[in-house]
Amino acid sequence: MSKEQQSGKRSIKIVDPPPGYQGEGFFLTTLDKVVGLARKNSIWPLPFATSCCGIEFMATMASHYDLARFGSERLSFSPRQADLLMVMGTIAKKMGPILKQVYEQMAEPKWVMAVGACASSGGIFDTYSVLQGIDQIIPVDVYVPGCPPRPEQIIDGILKIQELVQNEPLRRRYSPQYKALLQRYGIQTVEAN
Repeated sequence: MSKEQQSGKRSIKIVDPPPGYQGEGFFLTTLDKVVGLARKNSIWPLPFATSCCGIEFMATMASHYDLARFGSERLSFSPRQADLLMVMGTIAKKMGPILKQVYEQMAEPKWVMAVGACASSGGIFDTYSVLQGIDQIIPVDVYVPGCPPRPEQIIDGILKIQELVQNEPLRRRYSPQYKALLQRYGIQTVEAN
């Protein structure tokens, strides 16, 4: 038994609040910060696994690595209920339109993570039938290197996505730069009311 347990003390780590004003009984911050904090800790990933990277991803969901502790408890296999598309493995050119359709069916805001060498750059498959990186058909936010990447690397990718989600302004998705990015990929944008 440790000294802390014997004396009845616990070593609890308290997370710092977002920047804001604090007084007795109240705390003020911006809406962007609150929404970013909520989104960061409630990401619903859609695993699009085609090869060995999917097996490594399964290990991240198991008890040893436990991806659920990062707020990704619920895997979604429906694009309409997911906000993080995790593409893992080799994507054939015939599969490209299907992947793009899955991306377009996801509601905004949405993020994409390319897991492994095949999804990032085609990997060892430099052939006519394999897409040389999914960023040729959909925008990618985070790349996870490796062939296949270890579960620790996938968790690091999730942490990078969380950082991006927390710091993204609410109106970024409606900016002219974001619309121009989607137009380069041939993706239609929906106007906000």
